[in-house]
Amino acid sequence: MLHIHFTAEDMVRVRFAPRPSPVPELHAALLMLGAPHEGLLFGRWRGRLLRALPGAAEPLAELVPGRAAPRFLDVLGGTREDGFALIRSARPEFVRSELERVYAGQGPVPPWVRALHHGDAAAWGTLHRAQRAAYETVLAPVWPLVQDLHRAEFTRYALTAAEQGLAAALGTVAPGSRLRDGVWRWPTVPSAREDREDREAGEVREAPQAREVRLDGRGLVLLPTFHWRGGPLVQDLPDRPVVLTYPAGGGVPPTPESRGPQDSRGSRGEPGGLSAVLGRTRTEVLKALTEPRTTTDLARRTGISNATASAHAAALRAAGLITTTRTGRSVHHERTPLGTLVMGTGHIP
Repeated sequence: MLHIHFTAEDMVRVRFAPRPSPVPELHAALLMLGAPHEGLLFGRWRGRLLRALPGAAEPLAELVPGRAAPRFLDVLGGTREDGFALIRSARPEFVRSELERVYAGQGPVPPWVRALHHGDAAAWGTLHRAQRAAYETVLAPVWPLVQDLHRAEFTRYALTAAEQGLAAALGTVAPGSRLRDGVWRWPTVPSAREDREDREAGEVREAPQAREVRLDGRGLVLLPTFHWRGGPLVQDLPDRPVVLTYPAGGGVPPTPESRGPQDSRGSRGEPGGLSAVLGRTRTEVLKALTEPRTTTDLARRTGISNATASAHAAALRAAGLITTTRTGRSVHHERTPLGTLVMGTGHIP
């Protein structure tokens, strides 16, 4: 859970990033590459990129030995070069303290990271080349799509803010969140895997302790990311506006096959980019759920056996794309709001 505390001054210093920022988007994508969850939606994307990433990008993983990145990487910038220049301008003592923090108790430090700790120019060159190699592989092929997605998200936020006010606009950023008494409270939503494990074990997961972020007049920048399905990523550095990077988009990673924002269909109206993520048969099963259907009906409409339809429905349910309800002997499957959004045929206000 996340609590963001506003002062009266902060209420008029909330802004939405006017364009996507390559460095935070790249770091979100790299976090997703290393995440063990969301196998159905991100598994093929993850496998393809892990095979394609060149060796020059490997040092980036060594900067995050315990899944905690050094905070001198927390920059914005309109281009990758702008972002790296901001990283390079970090105070030497800040770079040293952050490297010491992330490597505390993590075992041997790679030689190039040790050199970076000492401010070595060649080590900075290693980091620059690693970021460039990762960007060219992960983001460059889909950057025009990321820009389109960002414009759509920006428009949605701006229209809501103009028509309904700040609290409603923040609610579009995090459905289920509430701005009340100067505190924006984000809910804690378990992943589909955690929810399934809890149900199977008959347990109730304890709510984690809330993280408290106090803006104290610095303001807040909202930055959507289209490569991350986890919780919000917060950049909270002294004397800077707090930057909140939040998951947005259709719930699937952008791919070169995708045509445009929230459009997962190919040139003939068939799911194209989505098929590359889910697989053709699972996409057809999801597509068939224009209304609640039984397993038998799904099998008949997609030309597969009942057992195969049931297996694909189970995978889609685990990813949070459908729900299944049993009434007597009948089992009905239905898309969730996320499943509808992923298909590109609906809108979540």
